[in-house]
Amino acid sequence: MRSLRAVKLFVAAVALGALVAPAFADPRDVSGQLERIRDKHEIPALAAAAVVEGEIVAIGATGHRCVDDPTPVTIQDKWHLGSCTKSMTASVAAMLVEDGKLAWNTSIADVLKEIPMNDAWRTVTVEDLLVHRGGAPHDPPRHLWKVACDQEGTPTEQRLEFVRGILGEEPEKPPGTKWIYSDSGYAIVGAMMERVTGKSWEDLLRQRLFEPLGMSSAGFGPPATPGKVDQPWGHLGDDAPFKAVPPGPKADNPPAIGPAATVHCSIADFARYTAWHVAGDRGSAWLLDPDSFQKLHRPAEGQTYGMGWCNLRRRWAGGTALMHNGENTMFYAVMWLGPGADTAFVAAANADGYDAIDACDDAIRELINEF
Repeated sequence: MRSLRAVKLFVAAVALGALVAPAFADPRDVSGQLERIRDKHEIPALAAAAVVEGEIVAIGATGHRCVDDPTPVTIQDKWHLGSCTKSMTASVAAMLVEDGKLAWNTSIADVLKEIPMNDAWRTVTVEDLLVHRGGAPHDPPRHLWKVACDQEGTPTEQRLEFVRGILGEEPEKPPGTKWIYSDSGYAIVGAMMERVTGKSWEDLLRQRLFEPLGMSSAGFGPPATPGKVDQPWGHLGDDAPFKAVPPGPKADNPPAIGPAATVHCSIADFARYTAWHVAGDRGSAWLLDPDSFQKLHRPAEGQTYGMGWCNLRRRWAGGTALMHNGENTMFYAVMWLGPGADTAFVAAANADGYDAIDACDDAIRELINEF
């Protein structure tokens, strides 16, 4: 169920050649265009949007919320974003750095003082964890994952218990020596953010990111209500026929790794989020200083990954494109940003596997070619 397959998804993606949210003009509905792509790849549903110069210029959604139900998706429906959550966590961490509550070189031991930890963890910093060089494991120990999936206690309590277990083990590699894509590392940062603010990670994202950006649809976990087909359901399987997964605790990653992979929102709010990062990269955003956007976006020395962003050279992007994707084995989402061209493109599907990946890539490719 975890979003750990995202490393492989990066490889697939490489083939794709005032404190208020900005107001958007009426975008063009591209649902018909997306239907052709959805039908070709035989996935349950597909949504996508394009942003040019800060405005959503095209948006669409097509297909069904659940393969076992005729209810169609709408443009207002919510999609699980998987590991696209990581850059959101990093963005709010940057706000806390600007507030003086954290620093990029704040260590785990500086914040989680009472937790017994292997000595190798003590000097690992916020920055180390956000760029995946802190030694946090790619796969958490099975016994810790089982406890996380039991979901006992509040999300904050679940995270702290999970982090306590991670820190009690040796890092997978000596910190600073190797890039290891890790949901656990982002869980540790989330726990540090909670400790220095006294607020849950979920409340921090709502108050510092979603509300200021006008992302009213954003939330956590499966988009749909248990027992209802009021939003898209996730689906298991690499290709058709897909198996619908009823919404509930087992229909997503556990809250323990929420800071890595549990946000959902509408395709329009997903686009709003990317528009904010494009503006920030161009030096004209709000909520964060331009230097903080550069810190988030630019890769650490010797790698192509920043803080929740992969950097790839693309002609259509006007130079460096920022991208990330995410999945929870039941949904897939991807975002491509071209700051140099002042554009951004997002897509999402309520299925995972290579058919869903290809459908989202095809949708974004068509939008890039058009806009």
